[in-house]
Amino acid sequence: MSFIKVYIHCVWATKNRYPFLTTPELRLSMWKHIRENAIKKGIFIDFINGYNDHCHCLLSLGDDQTLRQIMQLIKGESSFWINKQGLLNEKFEWQDEYFAVSVSESLVDKVRNYIKNQENHHAHKSWEDEYNEFIDKYKFQKINE
Repeated sequence: MSFIKVYIHCVWATKNRYPFLTTPELRLSMWKHIRENAIKKGIFIDFINGYNDHCHCLLSLGDDQTLRQIMQLIKGESSFWINKQGLLNEKFEWQDEYFAVSVSESLVDKVRNYIKNQENHHAHKSWEDEYNEFIDKYKFQKINE
């Protein structure tokens, strides 16, 4: 039996960064649903949270999973779910793109705390500003799907 622990910090935004997830209650419902659906699909989500226009997720890849598969499952199913529930007046969509970075096990607690504090964090800095800083700082390679 293989033992694998590969932590990935993933971030994805709503379509055109539209603030669909306007209330803390709606956001909590979305994160709870994503976690419950992930369990059913064998996806290990260590921590999940976000703000009105994006989601942060710390997950661990299984030995037969790819990041692309996981992102498709999480984002596609959660879009379908929120639209089916009729929780919004307009059609909800996630952007196709996402940000993903590996996380050393020694930094997992720091990443959990960062994800946990999204509400407070984004009271001071927009997600778009933060995203652009990350891209510039770490010179991430954009992968076309």
